[in-house]
Amino acid sequence: MDFSKIQDMDMQVLSIFNGSDNIMLDQMVQILTSGLTWIPLYVMLFFVVMRNNETMGQIALVVGSAIFCVLFADGLVDGIIKQLAERWRPSNDPTFKYMVQVVDNIRLKGYSFCSAHAANTMSLAVFFSLLIRSKLLTITLVIWSLINCWTRLYLGVHYPSDILCGMIIGIIVGILVYLLYYKIYLRISPKINYISNQYTSTGYDHDDIDKAMVILMLTLVYVVTRSVVMAGIV
Repeated sequence: MDFSKIQDMDMQVLSIFNGSDNIMLDQMVQILTSGLTWIPLYVMLFFVVMRNNETMGQIALVVGSAIFCVLFADGLVDGIIKQLAERWRPSNDPTFKYMVQVVDNIRLKGYSFCSAHAANTMSLAVFFSLLIRSKLLTITLVIWSLINCWTRLYLGVHYPSDILCGMIIGIIVGILVYLLYYKIYLRISPKINYISNQYTSTGYDHDDIDKAMVILMLTLVYVVTRSVVMAGIV
């Protein structure tokens, strides 16, 4: 396999998503790529889990599974794959770094292949999609993961193939963790089929899911507003 061709294709695709001359967009991407920005979303998902599970054991199982998603995905990516691949980040690669647009001179240390951001966010998106079984929430969480993936390309800290492989790992991890969760869940709780317009097939209230969507929308409004202010547009 000619890896130089893959590298050239990666750079060509990266050039489509990497950087811009828009100061507001630069600020927005830096906010979106920060894990702190999404704390309200995590809190709201915890609220949904708290509201729709009857025992502390069930709640602890969901929370533990979500944490395990991140630890599992991050451990695979940062602990094993990056150390084996030893691929430079585009913004640090001696061959390409001057072709990559960087924002506020952000040139992260460490290796590029593959993206922990992509793996972590996609594993959570897949796990909660399988857990809650809401089409609206599934679409929203996948878009949330894709936004995080896009920010890494925009900042020039990952190649497209890093993102793609990270997403694949995240999907696999999310499915495996959910299967483990479900196996344990059946041991501590009865299996109930919910047949009601008020609940999803796994017993999550649509009204609670709607509240989570509102929090996510407010978070995005905050991101846009803060980006405008930081860019000095107003």
